[in-house]
Amino acid sequence: MQPSQVVIVSQPGSGPPVQTSNWHTGLCDCFTDCEVCLCGTFCIECLACQVAGDMNECCLCGTSVAMRTHYRTKYGIPGSICDDCLVTHCCLPCSLCQMKRDIKRRIAMRTF
Repeated sequence: MQPSQVVIVSQPGSGPPVQTSNWHTGLCDCFTDCEVCLCGTFCIECLACQVAGDMNECCLCGTSVAMRTHYRTKYGIPGSICDDCLVTHCCLPCSLCQMKRDIKRRIAMRTF
């Protein structure tokens, strides 16, 4: 007798499937929320701490590619780690502003 072969077609998920969504605003849509834009422009450390606090992360760790990737995957926002790395390293203020605007919108919609 030959042992039966099991072919795995898909990997089981670790939880319920994540619904796909998008960022509520674009990367450069700062003027949709001037308060966030001003904070990101003049006190990026303050904005970084706000975003980290919203995500229950340590403010001292600062913002990172990992935090953006975690947020994006948690809400099913399309993208890749490479995209997150480029956005975070090339335009940190825009990245933080986009995340903060998205967090505010999700809080208002009670989906955060």
